[in-house]
Amino acid sequence: MAGQRGPANRDARLEACQQAIGYRFDDLELLDRCLTHASVAPIRLESNERLEFLGDAILGAIVCERLFERYPESPEGELTRIKSIVVSGSSCAEMSEQIGLERFLRIGKGLAGGRGVPQSIFAAAFESMVAGIFLDGGLEPARRFVLSCIAEGIDEAADAGLARNFKHQLQQVAQKRLGETPTYRLVDEQGPDHAKCFQVAAVLADHIYPAAWGPNKKEAEQEAARNALVELGETVAAL
Repeated sequence: MAGQRGPANRDARLEACQQAIGYRFDDLELLDRCLTHASVAPIRLESNERLEFLGDAILGAIVCERLFERYPESPEGELTRIKSIVVSGSSCAEMSEQIGLERFLRIGKGLAGGRGVPQSIFAAAFESMVAGIFLDGGLEPARRFVLSCIAEGIDEAADAGLARNFKHQLQQVAQKRLGETPTYRLVDEQGPDHAKCFQVAAVLADHIYPAAWGPNKKEAEQEAARNALVELGETVAAL
């Protein structure tokens, strides 16, 4: 089995893989196909390419469902941002490597040598495994597998955006309390053209909140929104 770095015996390889992923397949031929790259498959239809296609859709659906339920106050754009991080090729490759799927893959010698296996192959293996578990056991096992792998990634991606997006927080607070949307007013700007700093203030219901400086208007608006949240008595995190 060219390029294989796990147990040489097929049965031992598949057994070790099942232990690594925490799921036992009824259909071991399906599991083997999840781990078979097109570079060693007799024909492409016997590789994991079609499984990758299905797994990508299932992975996206599971992540979307999780985000929809967990963040009921988040707008579509923020949920889309988080999802794009969690299901990205680099994230899938990272999950594949954490599980150790590379030890069980069947890939061609040309891909296994040289500079190493491309990350896209690891990402495809993860998506293929999602599809394989779905086809073998149904949605619930697939959901458990996905969430066990990426729950931490969802939290990190969400925290990076939601907890520090002060403009979004202020908009939510303003709409709930006053039924209005805050605006931002440029108060001042200083410095040469190549290194300007901007001072911006949030305005809500004709009230101007304490202004804030930033190296660009976007960051100044974020700090201005933070100042407004503080004055409104909201709990905020530091940038």
